[in-house]
Amino acid sequence: MEISVLFFIFIIGLFVGSFLNVVIMRWGTRKSFVFGRSMDVGTGTPLPWYDLVPILSFVWLRGRSRFSGKPLSRQYPVVEILTGVLFSGIYWKLFVADYAYTIDVFSITLLLSYLAIISILIVIAFYDLRTKIIPNLLVYAFILLSGLTLFMHHGLELFTRGGFLEILAGPILWFPFAFLWFVSRGTWMGYGDAKLAWGIGWFLGLMLGVSAVILSFWIGAIISLALIGLKKLLDERLSFLSENFTIKSEVPFAPFLVAGTLIVFYFNINVLLLF
Repeated sequence: MEISVLFFIFIIGLFVGSFLNVVIMRWGTRKSFVFGRSMDVGTGTPLPWYDLVPILSFVWLRGRSRFSGKPLSRQYPVVEILTGVLFSGIYWKLFVADYAYTIDVFSITLLLSYLAIISILIVIAFYDLRTKIIPNLLVYAFILLSGLTLFMHHGLELFTRGGFLEILAGPILWFPFAFLWFVSRGTWMGYGDAKLAWGIGWFLGLMLGVSAVILSFWIGAIISLALIGLKKLLDERLSFLSENFTIKSEVPFAPFLVAGTLIVFYFNINVLLLF
């Protein structure tokens, strides 16, 4: 029974991921996320519905446009599969593994809130990766939904001495990022990262939120150094790396923050226990 439910949610996640790709590609343009046909990347020809089936269309077309033959962005299958996996993981976490909720109004509301949060984080990560911009509307929605889940978990306990610390988790995580942004005038850290950290604090709580931030710096350092090393070894073959990519290159940090947050959230990793 659980396997069939997880598979069903995974399929839903694939289609949601397909929509998230539309949001990522159209955000900041005047194109509607809902209305308007998807177009061929080379010719502008409207795509038929059978070219828009998550994963299957990409595989069938061998990763190339039907009309122009140009390679399709690998972002499309990555976002679709990632969304499907993360959506299934939410169900597993809530109803099977950590909390084992019964299906009722509370648990369904919490499930929908988490699914919305995960969707927003995916868009933030990939959009920042493409543009080095974190949209205000998305990050504020993340903060709002994180505050909602915080209240759902703790309720009136938030207004006690212990619960008040969880409320402060958002501002506490926001402060160092905001400080770095202020003193560097935005060269070390973007203010969008500070707002994202606020939402992470409310989403995970103080201890796990700090763990997510620490983990994100570790991930960012490892990946950045790995890319620099690969560029030196395979310079001519790595077309996706800029010729000017060095240790001083500007790297969007939101994807690392999102990665650290998701790892901590799904696996309850508290890196502070390592110290």
